[in-house]
Amino acid sequence: MKVLFVYPEFPETYWSFRHALSFEGKRSAFPPLGLLTVSAMLPESWERRLVDMNVRRLKESDIEWADIVFTSAMIVQKDSLERVVGLCKARGRRVVVGGPYVSTSAEHLPYADHIFIGEAETTLPEFVHDLELGIARHIYQAAERPALSNTPVPDFRLAELSRYSAMSIQYSRGCPFQCEFCDIIEIYGRVPRTKSNEQMIAELDALRSLGWRGMVFIVDDNFIGNKRNVKRLLPELVEWSERHNHPFSLITEASVNLAEDDALLKMMQRANFRRVFLGIETPVEESLKEAQKGQNTRRDLLESVRKIQSYGIEVMAGFIVGFDSDPEDIFERQINFIRESAIPLAMVGLLTALPDTQLWRRLEREGRLLKESTGNNTDGSLNFIPQMDTARLIEGYQRILRTIYRSGEYYSRALDCLSHLTQEPEPSRNRLINDIVAFARVALTLGVRDRERVEFWRYIKNSLISHRRNFAHAVRLAAMGYHFRKLTEGI
Repeated sequence: MKVLFVYPEFPETYWSFRHALSFEGKRSAFPPLGLLTVSAMLPESWERRLVDMNVRRLKESDIEWADIVFTSAMIVQKDSLERVVGLCKARGRRVVVGGPYVSTSAEHLPYADHIFIGEAETTLPEFVHDLELGIARHIYQAAERPALSNTPVPDFRLAELSRYSAMSIQYSRGCPFQCEFCDIIEIYGRVPRTKSNEQMIAELDALRSLGWRGMVFIVDDNFIGNKRNVKRLLPELVEWSERHNHPFSLITEASVNLAEDDALLKMMQRANFRRVFLGIETPVEESLKEAQKGQNTRRDLLESVRKIQSYGIEVMAGFIVGFDSDPEDIFERQINFIRESAIPLAMVGLLTALPDTQLWRRLEREGRLLKESTGNNTDGSLNFIPQMDTARLIEGYQRILRTIYRSGEYYSRALDCLSHLTQEPEPSRNRLINDIVAFARVALTLGVRDRERVEFWRYIKNSLISHRRNFAHAVRLAAMGYHFRKLTEGI
């Protein structure tokens, strides 16, 4: 059996980092971890190929080679997914589709041969068995959420590692909280399940043996959802990292209550966690209560950010406008919070109702749903009727973006952020060469061709004076700021 894995293309979004990746000579931020994991679950005798359409084009010869095509997508990839399925079906290939999009919207792909709803650890072996017998069903859905103890090491060798800026692994699925707008708890549940320490070390060993060095993203939607197990993992992660001379810098996502646990933060610092994404959403307590995000109302959010930063960990955060409880001055309050918190990578989006979330169901009851979400909460579109005047909400949202990504404003936050970070170790010779090449590319674009080049050189000068050991990261932040600004101009 010849299996072709196809990962559909992402549109240009804030999360794509496309304008920043070009400076590194990379094509995509991360490989498709879900498809790599599925590959590792299939029979060893099956031949495999991966086409990630974010790093190279899907060719007819790829489809002609295959006996069966596996594909997976998030909502934001749905247009590309539908084209992929159409192309493969037109050439008579059997198509298997899974992932977050079809898990909540399977009705949109009736022409796919086989659809996997939810997680596939138990249903994929059943499908392989049925396929061999010629009785494979159209829909596969697990009766319950599987334990992760049998999840294999992803098939990292399928990915073209040199085309990505980071690798990704997963420790847990699920989150204990109940945010109204979140689809994670609908897909993965509210009881976080984790892999064993041995599984995680095996995945790190696999990446290291393939020669990967640099950033590794632990993609959990809430890495500390199961704090007890995380605290068992981190000592081994620290020991592994120190024994191998810190081959990876780690990033992840976590809830704000991370700031309450100094022991946890200290271990994350020792394990070389360099960045954490927080779902802050809003500084307005009434809006947090409306969103059922009570975990953010029990602490001072600004102090929580500063606490995490004090351990040398950069904070990246998500913010939302469009809650029913948002006051008239919400836009200024969001801008001020982002400015005071020294968060350069502030991802601000309009509230969106994702399929089958609590928010979706409430708005449907209230007759306020307009259409399906695009899956991109930063494209300036609304899929529901807000309480605030729509024109005012969208104009205020655009004003936030224009303000926080204006070069002077952004560089000021970046410098504040750099002052909190742990100093980076001396780079290897290869890393140093890559950093020099990346700086040359950034300097040519931002320092010569860009209309805001004066602000860029002022930022570079201040970075060299005050943050010389973190200068490479200062350049990376400048590249990301350029990406955000280019997209903001488009919106």
